[in-house]
Amino acid sequence: MSDDPTRVQEFFSARAENWDARFPDDGPAYAAAVSALGLRPGDRVLDAGCGTGRALPPLRAAVGSSGTVLGVDLTPAMLAAAVRAGRHGDGRLLLADVSRLPLRTGALDAVFGAGLISHLPHPEENLRELARVVRPDGILALFHPIGRAALAARHGRQLTPDDLRAEPQLGPLLAGSGWRLTSYVDEDTRFLALAVRES
Repeated sequence: MSDDPTRVQEFFSARAENWDARFPDDGPAYAAAVSALGLRPGDRVLDAGCGTGRALPPLRAAVGSSGTVLGVDLTPAMLAAAVRAGRHGDGRLLLADVSRLPLRTGALDAVFGAGLISHLPHPEENLRELARVVRPDGILALFHPIGRAALAARHGRQLTPDDLRAEPQLGPLLAGSGWRLTSYVDEDTRFLALAVRES
């Protein structure tokens, strides 16, 4: 379910200090998801809603020293946790809202968003903003280290038909935001939807 920015900040601020300790085994899942982006040395990539920066090391490895890695998050406490973890060495961290990115149009080759979509206050508008900053034919990855059913079970709830990450919901949502869904995987061990920026 989407949230307003203040609630998102409050939620993650309260959890930032222990966030990585809660999910200590997610590293390989992040690396595999980044690999699926097909990044090349020199590419420019944004980790949207980067949190503690767990995707930054594999993103840096994928684009190399000649590439650009940016991590944007709305919550100062999460960015501070990324710095404490030493991940600021893998990418530039920016305190910003994904609904108004301080980036020029077409500046990026790809966007990676882990656990992002359920926290977007206006999903179609927010995904359109992500499309704005990506070049035509650039890539978007929407990722979670566990699938929808496993995540629902973890939170003690049932999956509902209106879940934005369900393929029948996500495909049209992306299409209305300047993206075309090209790959969709929802299994217990990961959720990964890939989309291409329409020309």
